[in-house]
Amino acid sequence: MEIHISSLFPEILAMIFNYLDVKGKGRVAQVCTAWRDASYHKSMWRGVEAKLHLRRANPSLFPSLQTRGIKKVQILSLRRSLSYVIQGMPNIESLNLSGCYNLTDNGLGHAFVQDIPSLRILNLSLCKQITDSSLGRIAQYLKNLELLDLGGCSNITNTGLLLIAWGLHNLKSLNLRSCRHVSDVGIGHLAGMTRSAAEGCLSLEHLTLQDCQKLTDLSLKHISKGLNRLKVLNLSFCGGISDAGMIHLSHMTQLWTLNLRSCDNISDTGIMHLSMGALRLYGLDVSFCDKVGDQSLAYIAQGLYQLKSLSLCSCHISDDGINRMVRQMHELKTLNIGQCVRITDKGLELIADHLTQLTGIDLYGCTKITKRGLERITQLPCLKVLNLGLWQMTEVKGLGDASEILPCYTS
Repeated sequence: MEIHISSLFPEILAMIFNYLDVKGKGRVAQVCTAWRDASYHKSMWRGVEAKLHLRRANPSLFPSLQTRGIKKVQILSLRRSLSYVIQGMPNIESLNLSGCYNLTDNGLGHAFVQDIPSLRILNLSLCKQITDSSLGRIAQYLKNLELLDLGGCSNITNTGLLLIAWGLHNLKSLNLRSCRHVSDVGIGHLAGMTRSAAEGCLSLEHLTLQDCQKLTDLSLKHISKGLNRLKVLNLSFCGGISDAGMIHLSHMTQLWTLNLRSCDNISDTGIMHLSMGALRLYGLDVSFCDKVGDQSLAYIAQGLYQLKSLSLCSCHISDDGINRMVRQMHELKTLNIGQCVRITDKGLELIADHLTQLTGIDLYGCTKITKRGLERITQLPCLKVLNLGLWQMTEVKGLGDASEILPCYTS
Protein backbone atom coordinates (compact mmCIF):
# COMPACT_ATOMS: atom_id res chain seq x y z
CA MET A 1 0.00 0.00 0.00
CA GLU A 2 1.51 3.29 -1.10
CA ILE A 3 1.04 6.44 0.96
CA HIS A 4 1.11 9.64 -1.05
CA ILE A 5 2.37 12.88 0.50
CA SER A 6 -1.12 14.33 0.08
CA SER A 7 -2.34 11.80 2.68
CA LEU A 8 -0.19 13.24 5.44
CA PHE A 9 -1.76 15.30 8.21
CA PRO A 10 -1.12 19.06 7.94
CA GLU A 11 0.93 18.93 11.14
CA ILE A 12 3.28 16.35 9.57
CA LEU A 13 3.57 18.42 6.39
CA ALA A 14 4.41 21.45 8.50
CA MET A 15 7.21 19.52 10.21
CA ILE A 16 8.62 18.56 6.80
CA PHE A 17 8.30 22.07 5.38
CA ASN A 18 10.04 23.45 8.45
CA TYR A 19 13.36 22.19 7.04
CA LEU A 20 13.04 24.57 4.07
CA ASP A 21 14.46 28.08 3.94
CA VAL A 22 12.10 31.06 3.91
CA LYS A 23 11.93 31.19 0.12
CA GLY A 24 11.15 27.46 -0.03
CA LYS A 25 8.37 27.82 2.51
CA GLY A 26 6.80 30.51 0.39
CA ARG A 27 6.98 28.37 -2.73
CA VAL A 28 5.33 25.27 -1.23
CA ALA A 29 2.43 27.49 -0.14
CA GLN A 30 1.68 28.07 -3.83
CA VAL A 31 1.47 24.36 -4.81
CA CYS A 32 -2.06 23.56 -3.62
CA THR A 33 -4.58 24.41 -0.95
CA ALA A 34 -3.49 21.58 1.37
CA TRP A 35 0.15 22.61 1.21
CA ARG A 36 -0.76 26.26 1.69
CA ASP A 37 -2.74 25.44 4.84
CA ALA A 38 0.14 23.32 6.16
CA SER A 39 2.74 25.94 5.32
CA TYR A 40 0.79 28.60 7.21
CA HIS A 41 1.35 26.74 10.49
CA LYS A 42 2.78 29.31 12.90
CA SER A 43 5.58 27.01 14.08
CA MET A 44 7.13 27.30 10.61
CA TRP A 45 7.43 31.08 10.77
CA ARG A 46 8.52 31.64 14.34
CA GLY A 47 11.19 34.36 14.38
CA VAL A 48 11.05 34.95 10.60
CA GLU A 49 11.36 38.53 9.34
CA ALA A 50 9.28 39.35 6.28
CA LYS A 51 11.15 41.47 3.70
CA LEU A 52 8.73 43.62 1.73
CA HIS A 53 8.67 46.05 -1.18
CA LEU A 54 5.61 48.22 -0.53
CA ARG A 55 4.78 49.47 -4.00
CA ARG A 56 1.07 48.93 -4.56
CA ALA A 57 -2.00 47.84 -2.63
CA ASN A 58 -2.15 44.15 -1.76
CA PRO A 59 -5.21 43.39 0.40
CA SER A 60 -4.09 39.83 1.17
CA LEU A 61 -0.54 40.70 2.28
CA PHE A 62 -0.97 41.53 5.94
CA PRO A 63 -3.75 38.99 6.66
CA SER A 64 -1.38 36.37 5.23
CA LEU A 65 1.47 37.52 7.48
CA GLN A 66 -0.77 37.54 10.54
CA THR A 67 -2.10 34.04 9.77
CA ARG A 68 1.48 32.78 9.77
CA GLY A 69 2.25 34.58 13.02
CA ILE A 70 4.92 36.82 11.46
CA LYS A 71 5.60 39.85 13.65
CA LYS A 72 8.89 41.09 12.22
CA VAL A 73 9.00 43.19 9.06
CA GLN A 74 11.77 44.79 7.01
CA ILE A 75 10.67 47.37 4.45
CA LEU A 76 13.07 47.24 1.50
CA SER A 77 11.38 50.06 -0.41
CA LEU A 78 8.56 52.31 0.72
CA ARG A 79 6.30 53.80 -1.93
CA ARG A 80 3.13 53.57 0.15
CA SER A 81 2.27 55.18 3.46
CA LEU A 82 3.94 53.65 6.51
CA SER A 83 0.52 53.71 8.19
CA TYR A 84 -0.41 50.92 5.74
CA VAL A 85 2.03 48.66 7.62
CA ILE A 86 1.08 49.73 11.13
CA GLN A 87 -2.64 49.32 10.49
CA GLY A 88 -2.12 45.98 8.77
CA MET A 89 0.02 44.52 11.58
CA PRO A 90 -1.33 45.77 14.94
CA ASN A 91 0.80 43.24 16.86
CA ILE A 92 4.08 44.04 15.08
CA GLU A 93 7.18 43.48 17.25
CA SER A 94 10.03 44.54 14.94
CA LEU A 95 10.05 47.16 12.18
CA ASN A 96 13.17 47.66 10.06
CA LEU A 97 13.10 50.74 7.83
CA SER A 98 16.86 50.98 7.31
CA GLY A 99 17.74 52.84 4.12
CA CYS A 100 14.21 54.07 3.37
CA TYR A 101 15.50 57.46 2.25
CA ASN A 102 12.06 58.83 1.36
CA LEU A 103 10.67 58.35 4.88
CA THR A 104 9.91 61.75 6.41
CA ASP A 105 8.72 63.07 9.76
CA ASN A 106 5.32 63.58 8.16
CA GLY A 107 5.11 59.96 6.98
CA LEU A 108 6.18 58.59 10.34
CA GLY A 109 3.81 60.96 12.11
CA HIS A 110 0.82 59.63 10.16
CA ALA A 111 1.80 56.05 11.08
CA PHE A 112 2.40 56.53 14.81
CA VAL A 113 -0.86 58.04 16.04
CA GLN A 114 -1.62 55.73 18.96
CA ASP A 115 0.15 53.40 21.37
CA ILE A 116 1.84 50.36 19.80
CA PRO A 117 2.73 48.34 22.91
CA SER A 118 3.94 45.29 20.96
CA LEU A 119 6.73 47.10 19.07
CA ARG A 120 10.11 46.32 20.66
CA ILE A 121 12.57 46.95 17.80
CA LEU A 122 12.71 49.96 15.45
CA ASN A 123 15.50 50.47 12.91
CA LEU A 124 15.59 53.91 11.27
CA SER A 125 19.27 53.83 10.28
CA LEU A 126 20.08 55.89 7.17
CA CYS A 127 16.60 57.44 7.15
CA LYS A 128 18.27 60.79 6.68
CA GLN A 129 15.13 62.94 6.64
CA ILE A 130 14.12 61.91 10.15
CA THR A 131 14.51 64.66 12.77
CA ASP A 132 13.75 65.23 16.46
CA SER A 133 10.07 65.61 15.55
CA SER A 134 9.85 61.88 14.82
CA LEU A 135 11.59 61.05 18.09
CA GLY A 136 8.83 62.90 19.88
CA ARG A 137 6.26 60.60 18.25
CA ILE A 138 8.34 57.54 19.04
CA ALA A 139 8.77 58.55 22.68
CA GLN A 140 5.03 59.15 23.00
CA TYR A 141 3.62 56.02 21.36
CA LEU A 142 6.36 53.36 21.46
CA LYS A 143 7.03 53.25 25.18
CA ASN A 144 7.94 49.54 25.20
CA LEU A 145 10.70 49.99 22.65
CA GLU A 146 13.88 48.11 23.60
CA LEU A 147 16.08 48.68 20.53
CA LEU A 148 16.28 51.91 18.52
CA ASP A 149 18.75 52.30 15.65
CA LEU A 150 19.32 55.89 14.49
CA GLY A 151 22.67 55.28 12.81
CA GLY A 152 23.30 57.85 10.09
CA CYS A 153 20.29 60.00 11.04
CA SER A 154 22.38 63.13 10.89
CA ASN A 155 19.55 65.56 11.72
CA ILE A 156 19.05 64.21 15.24
CA THR A 157 20.09 66.67 17.97
CA ASN A 158 20.30 66.78 21.76
CA THR A 159 16.60 67.72 21.86
CA GLY A 160 15.80 64.37 20.27
CA LEU A 161 17.82 62.59 22.95
CA LEU A 162 15.90 64.50 25.61
CA LEU A 163 12.65 63.19 24.12
CA ILE A 164 14.05 59.63 24.10
CA ALA A 165 15.14 60.01 27.72
CA TRP A 166 11.67 61.27 28.58
CA GLY A 167 9.64 58.47 27.00
CA LEU A 168 11.70 55.32 26.37
CA HIS A 169 12.57 54.00 29.82
CA ASN A 170 12.70 50.37 28.64
CA LEU A 171 15.32 51.07 25.98
CA LYS A 172 18.23 48.60 26.11
CA SER A 173 20.04 49.32 22.84
CA LEU A 174 20.58 52.68 21.13
CA ASN A 175 22.65 53.37 18.01
CA LEU A 176 23.61 57.00 17.38
CA ARG A 177 26.38 56.40 14.84
CA SER A 178 27.32 59.57 12.94
CA CYS A 179 24.68 61.70 14.65
CA ARG A 180 26.95 64.71 14.24
CA HIS A 181 24.88 67.18 16.28
CA VAL A 182 24.84 65.05 19.44
CA SER A 183 27.06 66.43 22.22
CA ASP A 184 27.74 65.97 25.93
CA VAL A 185 24.39 67.61 26.73
CA GLY A 186 22.46 64.89 24.88
CA ILE A 187 24.41 62.10 26.56
CA GLY A 188 23.63 63.78 29.87
CA HIS A 189 19.92 63.53 29.03
CA LEU A 190 20.24 59.80 28.32
CA ALA A 191 22.15 59.24 31.56
CA GLY A 192 19.52 61.03 33.65
CA MET A 193 21.76 63.97 34.54
CA THR A 194 18.86 66.40 33.91
CA ARG A 195 16.19 64.67 35.97
CA SER A 196 14.06 67.82 36.11
CA ALA A 197 13.41 67.26 32.38
CA ALA A 198 13.76 63.49 31.94
CA GLU A 199 14.50 60.43 34.00
CA GLY A 200 16.89 59.01 31.40
CA CYS A 201 17.36 55.65 29.68
CA LEU A 202 18.93 53.97 32.66
CA SER A 203 18.28 50.44 31.38
CA LEU A 204 20.62 50.86 28.40
CA GLU A 205 22.94 47.90 27.84
CA HIS A 206 24.25 48.68 24.33
CA LEU A 207 25.21 52.21 23.26
CA THR A 208 26.86 53.08 19.94
CA LEU A 209 28.35 56.58 19.67
CA GLN A 210 30.65 55.92 16.74
CA ASP A 211 31.78 59.04 14.90
CA CYS A 212 29.94 61.45 17.22
CA GLN A 213 32.59 64.13 16.90
CA LYS A 214 31.19 66.60 19.46
CA LEU A 215 31.56 64.22 22.41
CA THR A 216 34.21 64.88 25.05
CA ASP A 217 35.29 63.22 28.29
CA LEU A 218 32.28 64.83 29.99
CA SER A 219 30.05 62.38 28.09
CA LEU A 220 32.05 59.51 29.57
CA LYS A 221 31.54 60.98 33.03
CA HIS A 222 27.77 61.10 32.42
CA ILE A 223 27.79 57.51 31.13
CA SER A 224 29.75 56.17 34.10
CA LYS A 225 27.43 57.87 36.60
CA GLY A 226 24.05 57.20 35.04
CA LEU A 227 24.31 54.21 32.70
CA ASN A 228 25.74 51.66 35.08
CA ARG A 229 23.98 48.73 33.37
CA LEU A 230 25.89 49.32 30.14
CA LYS A 231 27.55 46.20 28.72
CA VAL A 232 28.65 47.34 25.25
CA LEU A 233 30.00 50.82 24.47
CA ASN A 234 31.22 51.85 21.01
CA LEU A 235 33.21 55.09 20.94
CA SER A 236 35.12 54.44 17.73
CA PHE A 237 36.17 57.52 15.74
CA CYS A 238 35.26 59.83 18.64
CA GLY A 239 38.25 62.14 18.37
CA GLY A 240 37.15 64.35 21.28
CA ILE A 241 37.64 61.79 24.05
CA SER A 242 41.01 61.36 25.75
CA ASP A 243 42.95 59.38 28.32
CA ALA A 244 41.28 61.33 31.13
CA GLY A 245 37.89 59.96 30.09
CA MET A 246 39.14 56.42 30.62
CA ILE A 247 39.24 57.09 34.36
CA HIS A 248 35.45 57.39 34.32
CA LEU A 249 34.97 54.23 32.26
CA SER A 250 37.29 52.24 34.53
CA HIS A 251 34.61 52.22 37.24
CA MET A 252 31.92 50.57 35.09
CA THR A 253 31.78 47.07 36.54
CA GLN A 254 29.11 45.79 34.12
CA LEU A 255 30.93 46.83 30.93
CA TRP A 256 31.89 43.83 28.75
CA THR A 257 32.98 45.35 25.45
CA LEU A 258 34.69 48.69 24.75
CA ASN A 259 35.48 49.95 21.24
CA LEU A 260 37.99 52.82 21.05
CA ARG A 261 39.00 52.24 17.43
CA SER A 262 40.57 55.32 15.80
CA CYS A 263 40.25 57.45 18.94
CA ASP A 264 43.36 59.50 18.22
CA ASN A 265 43.82 60.90 21.74
CA ILE A 266 43.91 57.52 23.49
CA SER A 267 47.43 56.46 24.50
CA ASP A 268 49.21 54.08 26.85
CA THR A 269 48.07 56.31 29.73
CA GLY A 270 44.42 55.69 28.90
CA ILE A 271 44.97 51.95 28.80
CA MET A 272 46.68 52.23 32.19
CA HIS A 273 43.58 53.92 33.62
CA LEU A 274 41.35 51.16 32.25
CA SER A 275 43.56 48.41 33.65
CA MET A 276 43.71 49.95 37.14
CA GLY A 277 39.94 50.22 37.58
CA ALA A 278 37.17 47.73 38.31
CA LEU A 279 36.59 46.71 34.68
CA ARG A 280 36.11 43.08 33.71
CA LEU A 281 36.23 43.56 29.95
CA TYR A 282 35.86 40.63 27.56
CA GLY A 283 36.42 42.67 24.39
CA LEU A 284 38.69 45.70 23.73
CA ASP A 285 39.42 47.40 20.41
CA VAL A 286 42.11 50.11 20.24
CA SER A 287 42.97 49.59 16.58
CA PHE A 288 44.44 52.62 14.77
CA CYS A 289 45.16 54.41 18.05
CA ASP A 290 48.68 55.35 17.04
CA LYS A 291 49.66 56.42 20.56
CA VAL A 292 49.08 52.89 21.91
CA GLY A 293 52.28 50.84 22.15
CA ASP A 294 54.09 48.10 24.03
CA GLN A 295 53.48 49.65 27.45
CA SER A 296 49.73 49.21 26.88
CA LEU A 297 50.23 45.47 26.48
CA ALA A 298 51.94 45.35 29.86
CA TYR A 299 49.00 47.21 31.46
CA ILE A 300 46.51 44.88 29.75
CA ALA A 301 48.35 41.83 31.10
CA GLN A 302 48.19 43.27 34.61
CA GLY A 303 44.58 44.43 34.79
CA LEU A 304 42.62 43.21 31.77
CA TYR A 305 43.92 39.64 31.56
CA GLN A 306 40.40 38.18 31.30
CA LEU A 307 39.96 39.56 27.76
CA LYS A 308 38.67 37.14 25.16
CA SER A 309 39.03 39.51 22.19
CA LEU A 310 41.76 42.12 21.67
CA SER A 311 42.23 44.29 18.58
CA LEU A 312 45.45 46.28 18.14
CA CYS A 313 45.57 46.76 14.37
CA SER A 314 48.08 49.41 13.26
CA CYS A 315 49.22 50.11 16.82
CA HIS A 316 52.92 50.70 17.53
CA ILE A 317 53.51 47.35 19.20
CA SER A 318 56.45 45.01 18.78
CA ASP A 319 57.64 41.56 19.82
CA ASP A 320 58.63 43.07 23.17
CA GLY A 321 55.04 44.10 23.87
CA ILE A 322 53.78 40.66 22.87
CA ASN A 323 56.29 39.15 25.29
CA ARG A 324 54.94 41.31 28.13
CA MET A 325 51.36 40.27 27.46
CA VAL A 326 51.03 36.63 26.42
CA ARG A 327 51.83 34.85 29.68
CA GLN A 328 48.80 36.34 31.44
CA MET A 329 46.21 36.19 28.65
CA HIS A 330 45.11 32.57 28.96
CA GLU A 331 41.46 33.24 27.98
CA LEU A 332 42.18 35.16 24.77
CA LYS A 333 40.25 33.77 21.78
CA THR A 334 40.71 36.47 19.13
CA LEU A 335 43.80 38.61 18.51
CA ASN A 336 43.87 41.22 15.75
CA ILE A 337 47.35 42.67 15.12
CA GLY A 338 47.04 43.42 11.41
CA GLN A 339 49.32 46.18 10.06
CA CYS A 340 51.53 45.99 13.15
CA VAL A 341 54.65 46.12 11.02
CA ARG A 342 57.09 45.63 13.91
CA ILE A 343 55.82 42.14 14.71
CA THR A 344 58.21 39.39 13.54
CA ASP A 345 58.39 35.60 13.74
CA LYS A 346 59.56 35.94 17.34
CA GLY A 347 56.24 37.52 18.28
CA LEU A 348 54.31 34.76 16.51
CA GLU A 349 56.33 32.12 18.34
CA LEU A 350 55.43 33.75 21.67
CA ILE A 351 51.78 33.78 20.68
CA ALA A 352 51.89 30.14 19.62
CA ASP A 353 53.58 29.09 22.87
CA HIS A 354 51.23 30.87 25.28
CA LEU A 355 47.88 31.80 23.65
CA THR A 356 46.78 28.22 23.13
CA GLN A 357 43.04 29.06 23.17
CA LEU A 358 43.17 31.35 20.12
CA THR A 359 40.50 30.63 17.53
CA GLY A 360 41.25 33.60 15.26
CA ILE A 361 44.19 35.86 14.47
CA ASP A 362 44.56 38.77 12.03
CA LEU A 363 48.04 39.22 10.57
CA TYR A 364 47.04 41.37 7.60
CA GLY A 365 49.93 43.58 6.54
CA CYS A 366 52.44 42.17 9.05
CA THR A 367 55.22 42.31 6.49
CA LYS A 368 58.06 41.07 8.70
CA ILE A 369 56.64 37.60 9.36
CA THR A 370 57.83 34.63 7.32
CA LYS A 371 56.97 31.02 6.71
CA ARG A 372 58.69 30.03 9.95
CA GLY A 373 56.37 32.15 12.08
CA LEU A 374 53.31 30.99 10.19
CA GLU A 375 54.23 27.37 10.75
CA ARG A 376 54.14 27.96 14.49
CA ILE A 377 50.83 29.86 14.39
CA THR A 378 49.09 27.21 12.32
CA GLN A 379 49.92 24.63 14.99
CA LEU A 380 47.58 26.32 17.47
CA PRO A 381 45.05 23.61 18.37
CA CYS A 382 41.88 25.77 18.28
CA LEU A 383 42.70 28.07 15.35
CA LYS A 384 39.85 28.43 12.85
CA VAL A 385 40.36 31.83 11.22
CA LEU A 386 43.66 33.21 9.90
CA ASN A 387 43.75 36.50 8.00
CA LEU A 388 46.95 37.15 6.05
CA GLY A 389 45.64 39.70 3.59
CA LEU A 390 48.68 41.27 1.95
CA TRP A 391 50.77 38.12 2.34
CA GLN A 392 52.28 36.62 -0.80
CA MET A 393 50.50 33.29 -1.20
CA THR A 394 53.53 31.74 -2.91
CA GLU A 395 55.43 32.02 0.38
CA VAL A 396 52.96 29.98 2.40
CA LYS A 397 52.57 27.00 0.10
CA GLY A 398 53.72 23.72 1.49
CA LEU A 399 52.71 24.36 5.09
CA GLY A 400 50.99 20.98 5.31
CA ASP A 401 47.98 21.17 7.62
CA ALA A 402 48.06 24.95 7.37
CA SER A 403 46.64 24.77 3.87
CA GLU A 404 43.26 23.94 5.41
CA ILE A 405 43.28 27.18 7.37
CA LEU A 406 44.74 29.63 4.89
CA PRO A 407 41.62 29.88 2.68
CA CYS A 408 39.53 30.91 5.71
CA TYR A 409 40.36 34.59 5.33
CA THR A 410 38.35 37.43 6.71
CA SER A 411 38.59 40.92 5.30
